[in-house]
Amino acid sequence: MDSYSKRKNMILLIFIVVGIVFVIKLFTLQVISSAYKKTATKNVLREVVDYPSRGLIYDRNGQLMVYNQAAYDLMATPREISVFDTLELCRLLDVPIENFRIEIQKAQKYSRFKPSIVVKQISPERYALMQEKMYKYPGFFFQTRTLRSYTYSNAAHVLGYVGEVNQSLIDNEPYYKSGDYVGITGIEKAYESELRGVKGFRFFLVDVHNRVKGSYENGQLDTMSIKGNDLVTTLDVELQGYAELLMQNKAGSIVAIEPASGEILALVSAPGYLPDDLVGRKRIENYPKMAADSLLPLYNRALRAQYPPGSTFKMVHALIALQEGVITPYTSFTCNHGYHVGSFSQKCHHNQAFQLTGSIAQSCNAYYSYTFRRILENPALSGVRQGYERWREYVVSLGFSSQVSFDLDEELKGFIPNSDYYEEHVFRKSRWRALPLISLAIGQGEVETTPIQMANYAAILANRGWYYKPHVVKSISNGNVHPEIREIHRSKIDPVHFEEIMDGMEYVLDPNYPGTASSARIPGIVVCGKTGTAENPHGADHSTFIAFAPRENPKIAIAVYVENGRWGNLYAAPIATLIIEKYLNGEIQPSRKYVEDNMLKTNLLYPELPNYIRYSK
Repeated sequence: MDSYSKRKNMILLIFIVVGIVFVIKLFTLQVISSAYKKTATKNVLREVVDYPSRGLIYDRNGQLMVYNQAAYDLMATPREISVFDTLELCRLLDVPIENFRIEIQKAQKYSRFKPSIVVKQISPERYALMQEKMYKYPGFFFQTRTLRSYTYSNAAHVLGYVGEVNQSLIDNEPYYKSGDYVGITGIEKAYESELRGVKGFRFFLVDVHNRVKGSYENGQLDTMSIKGNDLVTTLDVELQGYAELLMQNKAGSIVAIEPASGEILALVSAPGYLPDDLVGRKRIENYPKMAADSLLPLYNRALRAQYPPGSTFKMVHALIALQEGVITPYTSFTCNHGYHVGSFSQKCHHNQAFQLTGSIAQSCNAYYSYTFRRILENPALSGVRQGYERWREYVVSLGFSSQVSFDLDEELKGFIPNSDYYEEHVFRKSRWRALPLISLAIGQGEVETTPIQMANYAAILANRGWYYKPHVVKSISNGNVHPEIREIHRSKIDPVHFEEIMDGMEYVLDPNYPGTASSARIPGIVVCGKTGTAENPHGADHSTFIAFAPRENPKIAIAVYVENGRWGNLYAAPIATLIIEKYLNGEIQPSRKYVEDNMLKTNLLYPELPNYIRYSK
């Protein structure tokens, strides 16, 4: 009997424990947890997203550059669709009937009761045309969206474009859902969190077939969308347009910076494209064409092209040599048509002796070969390797081999090899010597720089040794401005050494000297500049030029690359000085109109089609 009672009590205890567990679980699910409530609620509610307008974008002078235009997505709820004229609907929407049928099939597979997008980004004109005919198409309705629109056909690479989010971003950013738009490149990408705004939501009661029966709780849970913040850029849209015009039918780039602030006044990559070409449904057609184009119109040369700097790099060596005390401004080297050591010869077109200013004005290769060798073989250091490492420290302090911009994420770093690179590739089986590195003296060899780094270098020269990070956004409407853009970066060169460099750069444009770019001088404006020829193993050399103006209290620093332009004074220097004159004076003086005409007529891409512009409307 005792044994029976024990078994009975044990079974009863088990039932009680199981009952308690079930009660606790039911209490948790029905009272504490909201999971089932949410699931049940989703069955009777439809959440409609109220998409915010992206922030507007202005130039530095308040000119509106980017705004929003209404666009509409055609939605379909498959269960509610009845027989309709598919051909007529596709004609009204201007979409291929085959594509439309595919989207309808996708919507049916997704859900017969929930709406899906079947046609994206319908223009306001076609939307207006459809409104009076929507009664013919039950089960279809429109969802309002906005697309970017542009006041000017300029600055496409800087502004960037907006596209649909991919799955990777959806997985990593809870804010985004399938079908949302996001900045893909340029300012649109860099300032996405500022521009996108905040979504709003409206809730509607629906029946078992997902048909709307009215607002949920009289709209008390609805939220309004919040428009994105507006941006004021550093760009001068008029200067940007002029710079793009000068680069028409050429390949290359232009970057112009205000030295005192680091603000980018113009940034051009050519060939380019029109901003409107990658908006909405036009992007589907245009993007594959541009991506396949051998001239790379989507490629931002100003940030990503890595060229040898050529002779524009010579002032770097001069500054380092002055800082290290291995030359003075009066040190003289004789050029005998180049620099010759044994069987090695680095050619030059001079047959005379130069001091520092003359070597810059007339761009003597031999002078800088001797100077660079003195840097490497500095007796105060313990050998060529240490001399090279010291040289590289100075070069890096001038903004090379790093991303110098603040808000241009696409920028590449260029390449200034470290000593380990040469140890592995050049001196693995021999001692360090200056001669194998001597091509660096004239900005050739392994060194690579980007146009934005060269423009920043010109700004450093203008500022006598310091710079702010180049940036393209001046202010945000919510008042948030990152303090990093107001942080001064100083080179390792003492400011006292820059004045002698300025003299040589001023003489570059002096017809009385004569300098290598004397034909590009601007009457009435003191421009300090330097021509360069960047060697190109795949064709004609590139024409390069850096400059700033005026010499005192400089307002603009600039770097120009014209691919396959051969010499710096042929294309890059005239283009740079035209942009300088346009910015400082507002117009080109009559005595220099012929320079402007020559640059506008020059066609280095399509000589058989002198007025050809890709992707023009």
